[in-house]
Amino acid sequence: MIALGVAVAVAYTQLPSYQSLSNRSDLGQNIRVRSADGKLLVQLGPNLGQWIPYERIPGTMRAAMIAVEDKRFRHHPGVDPIGMARSLKVRAQTGRWSQGGSTITQQLARNIFLSNTRTFARKLREAVLAMAIEAKFSKNQILELYLNRVYFGGGAYGIDAASRTFFGHSASRLSLGEATVIAGLVKAPSNYSPTADVEAARGRAGVVLQSMVDNGFVTADAAASVDPAQIVVQPSTKQNSVRYFTDWALPQLDTLIDETSEPIEVWTTLDTNMQAAGDRAINANTPNGAQGALVALDRDGAVRAMIGGRDYVSSIYNRATQAQRQPGSAFKLFVYLAALESGMKPTTTVVDEPVDVEGWRPRNSTRSFLGPVSLREAFARSINTVSAKIGAELGFGTIADMARRFGITSPISTYPSMVLGTADVRLIDMTRAYAAVSNRGISVSPYAITRVTSADGRLLYRHSATEDRVLVAPWVAAGMTDLLQTAVMSGTGRAAQIGRPVAGKTGTTQSNRDGWFIGFSSGITTGVWMGRDDAKAISGLQGGTAPAGAFRDFMVKAVANRPVEQFQTEVPMPDWQLEPGEESFLGNDQFALDPLIDENGNPIETPTADPLGPEPITPQPVTQPGPAPEPTEVDRIFGQPPVDRRAPTPAPAPTPPPAPRERPVLAPTDGTQRRAEPTQF
Repeated sequence: MIALGVAVAVAYTQLPSYQSLSNRSDLGQNIRVRSADGKLLVQLGPNLGQWIPYERIPGTMRAAMIAVEDKRFRHHPGVDPIGMARSLKVRAQTGRWSQGGSTITQQLARNIFLSNTRTFARKLREAVLAMAIEAKFSKNQILELYLNRVYFGGGAYGIDAASRTFFGHSASRLSLGEATVIAGLVKAPSNYSPTADVEAARGRAGVVLQSMVDNGFVTADAAASVDPAQIVVQPSTKQNSVRYFTDWALPQLDTLIDETSEPIEVWTTLDTNMQAAGDRAINANTPNGAQGALVALDRDGAVRAMIGGRDYVSSIYNRATQAQRQPGSAFKLFVYLAALESGMKPTTTVVDEPVDVEGWRPRNSTRSFLGPVSLREAFARSINTVSAKIGAELGFGTIADMARRFGITSPISTYPSMVLGTADVRLIDMTRAYAAVSNRGISVSPYAITRVTSADGRLLYRHSATEDRVLVAPWVAAGMTDLLQTAVMSGTGRAAQIGRPVAGKTGTTQSNRDGWFIGFSSGITTGVWMGRDDAKAISGLQGGTAPAGAFRDFMVKAVANRPVEQFQTEVPMPDWQLEPGEESFLGNDQFALDPLIDENGNPIETPTADPLGPEPITPQPVTQPGPAPEPTEVDRIFGQPPVDRRAPTPAPAPTPPPAPRERPVLAPTDGTQRRAEPTQF
């Protein structure tokens, strides 16, 4: 007894003050995440609610808690000998701690100072602390501390947080029935949570109510007036798809602010209306048994919507940011960007014909070949052989470099088939690349957090625009936009039309395992992916069907309040690319590029005419043209002349070139002589 008294006395001197225990900072950091318009998206960490003083706690709430947790609370010194004896008896019989014997004071001591490990040493320390608490604080103070600190499930600590979470109002307005529900949660918050299993919560409330009657806290008539089945529980806020976004955004805090334990408010870029529209579009269009994902970026990179799957509760795997899947023809963006950068134009003619690249023979989805087509039509029809030709001509490493330049972070092979999208990529990376084209060739960096503040409004972080990088020249981005617009107007992406200018591209992988559509309009770039997590084939899945339909349904809502924007598909090239160089006049050799100089370095006047006279011209036979070619749909839309796909008339055998003529020696102005080397005009 002396040792116990000494232990309690020592614990008494080390106990914090009542004010310190009531600030609840030890319960952890509270993070409130808000949308772009300030709506609360999710609250992480402890939900503390308001501190309710003892006088404002309803008497029914105090009575319900005492009746079910510690009916002799008002009479013991912190430990209940009867309860402890019962607990020890069960421990001896079963070999484990299975029968509760802790008083409210012991539970408070454990929650504040100890862990939940079930050992005799912990129980002894718990008893000592409980008696010290009883000696330092009054019964009313202990009950106030307990009711404002105990965990009730759903992240709620304290009766006010629990009342607001489950019933939508302050704890000071709790009815008898609602108080019994909350009191019943302490034993097993997850099992009896009203939002998880309302029937279990109501059943437990009935047990609490009967205990109140048995211990004289309420009359039988008062208890009979309460029907647990009539207790209305507030439905939980649907966080579902929003959690995909917050799970991706919140880890970024580690690099944005210094570590802190204080409550913070995180303001994000998410548009709740767009998020809801994206959720509906994915769930309405994704085939049965498949998953879908969507990412929408604003022109500055702000993430306005992110759907990582059809249901967050059933799968937290974020397919928008984590999954790596083959993009199919959506990858041709980089193939045609490289082609345009190399000097090709949307009107450049290429030939759709059988191709053999290092033993690889790609086929078109139509199993046919069109012959000569414009680059614009080849992209709109997603012709595989043309992509293979471009890759073979420019180099597959060049295509891979273009993809990396535009933000593809996953590994990219340089096998010939890579031009058809066989390298695994992430949806957010592909969407970022298309957004850069929409941004006239300037890089776009996705971001989610605009600012972070403390609970009292102190600014901890504010987003600043990242340094823009020019990825391709403006006329290259304009040409690519031309091609992407054509794909929606008359090509494989026609299902994505929304009644205003749209540019985009479909993607379908082998055996219909993946379907993609990525496009932009009015400053919003949206990427959609659909497929199975196990990569099995899905009958009928193509980029131009369900993914394009989900894109359309989402974008109609996303850009409804934005002005219609016309695409800039024609950007003049700089003068140095439009004006011919000197080699155009003098021949493509080094002698023609440099001015004529004498041996002393003085310039020599360049002759204005070829002293040998003009080259002889070999007449070519005139062939009779066949019927005029019919314009295609692409030709009609752009008002361009049709590409002549008629087989050319065999040309006569080439005439051998004339023998090289020796360039004459030009007389320098200073009287010296210069010797010229033979060259071919």
